[in-house]
Amino acid sequence: MALTQVQIDRVRNLRGVHLEALQRVNVFYGANGSGKTSVLEAIHLLGMARSFRGNSIRSLITHGEDTCTVFGSVALPGAGALPLGIQRSRNGEAQIRLGGKTVRTVAELAEQLPLQVINADSFGLLTGSPGARRQFLDWGVFHVEQQFFPQWQRFQRCIKQRNMLLRRGKLSHQELAVWTRDLARSGAAINEFRQAYFEQLAPGFQQTMARLAPSLDTLELRFRQGWDHKLTYAEALEQGIATDREQGFTHAGPQRADIRVTSGGHPAAETLSRGQQKLVVCGLKLAQGQLMSQLGRGQCTYLIDDLPSELDRKHGGLVCELLASMDAQVFITCVERDEIQSVWPDTGGLAMFHVEHGRVSASGSA
Repeated sequence: MALTQVQIDRVRNLRGVHLEALQRVNVFYGANGSGKTSVLEAIHLLGMARSFRGNSIRSLITHGEDTCTVFGSVALPGAGALPLGIQRSRNGEAQIRLGGKTVRTVAELAEQLPLQVINADSFGLLTGSPGARRQFLDWGVFHVEQQFFPQWQRFQRCIKQRNMLLRRGKLSHQELAVWTRDLARSGAAINEFRQAYFEQLAPGFQQTMARLAPSLDTLELRFRQGWDHKLTYAEALEQGIATDREQGFTHAGPQRADIRVTSGGHPAAETLSRGQQKLVVCGLKLAQGQLMSQLGRGQCTYLIDDLPSELDRKHGGLVCELLASMDAQVFITCVERDEIQSVWPDTGGLAMFHVEHGRVSASGSA
């Protein structure tokens, strides 16, 4: 599942950009504001139908244009290629094409091009809200457990309906019990999928961090399911029914789950330096890609914006060494050509692209 070519049109300052003969590792270098990050955004748009900078599609589309489009081709295992494409309009509409056919859900697109982003916003895994960490966890579960997404959709429908009933105030116990029962079933299933995935991810994270930062030997990854672990989800819902009725929404459940990274028993965000935090973020993302590959679910594509930022040459090199050892495709940006070239362990496999004023030109292999 590696991209072999990408065509980008009207994404920020990128017009008519054609990226051909993409390799396993692709480096985009150029001055700040040249459009390097926009290339990564376009690839993210191709796999997730949105930018990783935010949900506003208007800012992503070139000023004065009504739509932006990205097309690509993904190499299939064995032989052949799968064409995929996305067009987004200023009014929010999305047209998704997969294998020459129109598809309705982003999930179908994401399944074909699993993407991981490492950029300045990735620090939110340590410093941000639990929602960002749940999204991180669910990305992994989605790509390794086929039954997760249907259960997640069912849970979203149930909790929305249950909360609507709770806000009405006057409702029969029987009416609420129907939605509570279905919510308990889907919520318990989601939690089981998350627990099983986390139990495989945590050891992989420890091994990854032992390579990236062996001095951080007190790091620990913890999972909180969103209710008292001594109770089943059905029991937690039953115990919280009075509070739910009083405040008009469901308190306990997978919607409150969280994962936290601690160092010496304290939150990593409070005890680690900025550089150490970036190494931890890289460790989390790389551990997910490794686990996905180990479980036979294909390879991950990494979009890494300005890797040298916050990292010294030694630790930047360690991240590159780990990436080079993985079965993953990498798109990475930097300002100067040699910033990645000088620390990547196998420079013979690097495809170099120069970005200037929205134009992207291949500058050979390193």
